[in-house]
Amino acid sequence: MTGSEVSPSFRLAYVPGVTPAKWVRIWNERLPDVPLTLVPVPAAEAADALRDEGADAALLRLPVDRTVFSAIPLYTETTVVVVPKDHLATAVDEVAVEDLADDVVFHPLDDVLGWDQLPGRPALERPATTADAIELVAAGVGVLVVPQSLARLHHRKDLTYRPLVDAPQSSVALSWPEDATTDLVEDFIGIVRGRTVNSTRGRTVAPAQQERKQPDAVRARRKPTAGNPSGKKTKRTGGGSGGSGSSGGSGGSRGGKRGRPRHR
Repeated sequence: MTGSEVSPSFRLAYVPGVTPAKWVRIWNERLPDVPLTLVPVPAAEAADALRDEGADAALLRLPVDRTVFSAIPLYTETTVVVVPKDHLATAVDEVAVEDLADDVVFHPLDDVLGWDQLPGRPALERPATTADAIELVAAGVGVLVVPQSLARLHHRKDLTYRPLVDAPQSSVALSWPEDATTDLVEDFIGIVRGRTVNSTRGRTVAPAQQERKQPDAVRARRKPTAGNPSGKKTKRTGGGSGGSGSSGGSGGSRGGKRGRPRHR
């Protein structure tokens, strides 16, 4: 695959907690003729989706294998602890890792935080998914530490969360295969980086869009003025020059006065 190839559509994989809606909206505005297909994937399978050509690019969680994939870090999430609403942690604005020493802290198999040492007391078994761990927290069995977006994704009325300081954090990045930087990938890179549609590194405006914009530009150049209500360009005529000549004539008259001889 080369950078000159254009796919009939653009496939964007994304992991739980990531919300690509803003970027998808901009894509649809700029490239209305190129459908963008969203491909939801588990966090652990995002790299495989790219490797197996199941997606052209992915919004995933770092790290990725930089020998195979290119990646642009986008943002780093706040880490939070999810607790029942009657938990002691709800009395404070933020929680320290050591505050969880007496709590059972679940570590699901799809955990996205790189812990060197897990906080709190381990559960007897690891929940299979974050969703399963949320159910256990709601049952009052323990607490769960996740990126804030996952706490919002699995929101329940009987649960809340607090920021957890000194905990690992998860960073989200745009990633794609190193050897597959297509024009459409470049287009999406420009969108997530906030480039304008006319950026030299982004795709130029489609011809149809240029044709739609051209009449407005032409009308702006032909905008009527007080001296030219038609808005058409006019050429200078002899009358206009006469005005200037009249002024010159006046200057000549003053010159004649200066040349008059004095009488002694």
